[in-house]
Amino acid sequence: MERPDLLSVAPDRLSRMERALIRTVRRTFEPGRIDSAVRWCQRHVGSTWIHLCTNHLLHVHGLDRLPPLDADQSFICVANHRSFFDLYTVTAYLVRRGLPHRIVFPVKSTFFYERPLGLVVNGAASFFAMYPPIFRERKKLIINPASLDEIVWLLRRGGTFLGFHPEGTRKQDDDPYTLLPARRGVGRVIEESRVPVLPVFVNGLNNDFVQQVRGNFTGAGSQIIIVFGKPIDFDDLLEQAPSKATHQAMANRCLEVVAALGQEEKRLREELTAAATTKG
Repeated sequence: MERPDLLSVAPDRLSRMERALIRTVRRTFEPGRIDSAVRWCQRHVGSTWIHLCTNHLLHVHGLDRLPPLDADQSFICVANHRSFFDLYTVTAYLVRRGLPHRIVFPVKSTFFYERPLGLVVNGAASFFAMYPPIFRERKKLIINPASLDEIVWLLRRGGTFLGFHPEGTRKQDDDPYTLLPARRGVGRVIEESRVPVLPVFVNGLNNDFVQQVRGNFTGAGSQIIIVFGKPIDFDDLLEQAPSKATHQAMANRCLEVVAALGQEEKRLREELTAAATTKG
């Protein structure tokens, strides 16, 4: 499969700045010194600061359910979406336990691919994990299929760990255990890449970075619980002809499994709360 070129799909619909930022981040995925440096930073710098900001509140379950994370094999990690930091925390934990892959999180194009500061934040906060851009503006929707093609290309190449939120956006109400409807884009990526899909449910993070870090060091923050599940079986759906309906069924299955992990997380949280009450 030849690498898709996001910039060639509808160049007249992208600003000069958007083209420059996409081109810059895209180049970091080409084999060589830049890609090696980015991988090193994701492993040794990014994972360290995330660990330091969460380790006093973090509880992880189900790690033994994951397959060996072979460096040459790509993986898709599907998660619920409650905060900006869900996948950062999940991948940081895995990286500290040996995950060697280049980490990728598709991201809304707004901010990260519209202004220079977005490039700075992307580089400093994630070492360019936030790629490729997904567009919400109507005139740019035509580019999104090429973004999904780029994701598939990276996965097929091997050595990529893709974090994906099937819900597509954050669920911002007070109930973490019900999920938004799944969007079929993740189903298309699963069908075309044919790589293992690892489900995870994460709860306890918020969107206030300063409050999150302060709560970790004071112990006053909410407990962060991550629950991993076994790889999701899509064999029956992969036997069907590719279609929008099949892709939607795959996306729905992802969220069904993640929601079930949410119920497990709920029980674990109740147990933690009861133990803390008894100890107190």
